[in-house]
Amino acid sequence: MLDAAEYRIPSMRHRVSPEEWQARIDLAACYRLVDLYHMSDLIANHVSVRVPGEDTFLINPYGMLYEEISASSLIKIDYDGNVVLKPDFPGTDYGVNRAGFVIHSAIHKAKHDIACVAHTHTWPGMAVSTLECGLLPNTQTSMRFAKISYHDFSGVVLDLSEQERLVRDLGDNNAMILRNHGLLTVGNTIPECFNALHRLELSCKTQIAAMSCNSPMIKVPDDVVEKTWLNYQPQTRRPFGVLDWPALLRKLDRIDPSYRD
Repeated sequence: MLDAAEYRIPSMRHRVSPEEWQARIDLAACYRLVDLYHMSDLIANHVSVRVPGEDTFLINPYGMLYEEISASSLIKIDYDGNVVLKPDFPGTDYGVNRAGFVIHSAIHKAKHDIACVAHTHTWPGMAVSTLECGLLPNTQTSMRFAKISYHDFSGVVLDLSEQERLVRDLGDNNAMILRNHGLLTVGNTIPECFNALHRLELSCKTQIAAMSCNSPMIKVPDDVVEKTWLNYQPQTRRPFGVLDWPALLRKLDRIDPSYRD
């Protein structure tokens, strides 16, 4: 068993293009942020990003905590799950989780405008995923997801036959609730995808807190919900993540800049 000092993954910087290296840094940062904001689940779940200019994507090695992920630890695979580039892991041989490959490859392969896909198993997200009512547009934040997608549960996502249904159910939305399972968000950029995930998680937390009060909730009129939803759409505002991502990176750099390694 290697201790933390001995567990150093050799840098991949000289083995990839500058564009891929930047994608690796941003994806590693996203993993650290998911953990920092309490949305990780031990070694489970995934965030992936398309490698610029390639039909491949980067994903986490199955066996590392989110707080350990660095730019050099990410594994590059193609849409068929073949490993294209793998780090030299000291003392072990991490691979890619099957469910992570099935979910993420389905979206990357079908939607070339999407760069990043995130999937979580948080308690608020799982709780809302079990409710018949789904996510309620009962706060300004949750109204951003007033037209969220849903995907019905049919077991652990291991079968490639489920990929078509995943893509169909997501449609053109950037967020989907996997019923009886968890949350999924996508984005044209990593910052955009993380912003959606953070806000969707906050929406679920707020709903569970409000429902736990055992008191009638105020229903916002449908026209107000629609107007608020429109305010969050791309044609009415700048892309999400543009302003907050640099600040989040500064936060990570103050805490632990090793995600850049």
